[in-house]
Amino acid sequence: MKVLVVSDSHGRDNYLEEAIKAEEPFDMFLHLGDLEGSERFIQQHVNCTIAMVRGNNDFFSPLNQDLTVQIGAHKAFLTHGHRYHLEYGYEMLREAARREGADIVIFGHIHVPVIDYQGGMITLNPGSISLPRQEGHRPSYITIECEPGGEPICRVKYL
Repeated sequence: MKVLVVSDSHGRDNYLEEAIKAEEPFDMFLHLGDLEGSERFIQQHVNCTIAMVRGNNDFFSPLNQDLTVQIGAHKAFLTHGHRYHLEYGYEMLREAARREGADIVIFGHIHVPVIDYQGGMITLNPGSISLPRQEGHRPSYITIECEPGGEPICRVKYL
């Protein structure tokens, strides 16, 4: 199973299109918020399971703020992250994921890629596909590959 994970596209669909084309085929597409109107574009260009959550800039969006999805044998908690005091670290976020029975937490908001393995949980942030803040400022996303019975292989990729 292959999952494409993006966040913080902020309505810049050309970056989404580039990531989609680079990673096809994939089995699941996750967007972690701040879509700012990209929902329709995603639904038209992605031909697999789609899960999206609302970000702090998705005003009036009907999307959920948090969502739990199954990725192979793993349960993933999805959120934009702005409600979890990320400036103090990821523990509040991890605790919310644990309450949902998840062993993977995937969030956005900070515009910096993160792959972290602590406390029996995988913590992922794909960075921003359109407005990156990490050194080099290259748009980023994450792929997750999961073989049956295997551990997820998570990779940050850049456009």
